Amino acid sequence: MYTDFFPLQEETYQLIGFCMEVHRTLGYGFAEIIYKDAMEVEFQENQLPYIGEQKLSVCYKHQVLEHQFCVDFSCFNKIIVEVKSCEKGIIADHIAQLLNYLKVSRYEVGLLINFGKRQLEFQRFVSTGK
Repeated sequence: MYTDFFPLQEETYQLIGFCMEVHRTLGYGFAEIIYKDAMEVEFQENQLPYIGEQKLSVCYKHQVLEHQFCVDFSCFNKIIVEVKSCEKGIIADHIAQLLNYLKVSRYEVGLLINFGKRQLEFQRFVSTGK
């Protein structure tokens, strides 16, 4: 599901840079929603194309399911950004969530960002199938 080759590198570097600015300014330990709000400020100030709390549908056996899932941010209409604030760091459940989002969406890249530790944590993932 992921690979060492990362498409959209320029865009992901830009997003990670904005996250670093948020972390540098706010520090760690706030709730996720605070970091999401700060990220929106960064995105708006830098005119980055994004949609916050975008709902995406899940298709099962050629049928669109009634319930949708909600990604924290959809950026450039190609990158899912999931925000966490977890003292334990990025854990397997966070990775599984993002990989599932990539699997059922048509997005190429997923970024998992954790603001919950002294140093910003992030992982990039690439969808290998559409």
